[in-house]
Amino acid sequence: MSVLKVIEVLSNSDKSWEDATRKAVKEASKTVKNIRSVYVQDQSAIVKGDDVTEFRVNLKLTFEVK
Repeated sequence: MSVLKVIEVLSNSDKSWEDATRKAVKEASKTVKNIRSVYVQDQSAIVKGDDVTEFRVNLKLTFEVK
């Protein structure tokens, strides 16, 4: 049976969206096993002046339940 779950992961990295998304997938895989697909549902950032201080990444996961 495939199940969908949305998970939000915060990244204090100011490197890039790709790094924040990679971190989010890594964090999600710690709690959700058997991930089949990952879809970035939403991204946002907190900006102070010219600096991004935090990325927020919402992932939509499809995974198998055994």
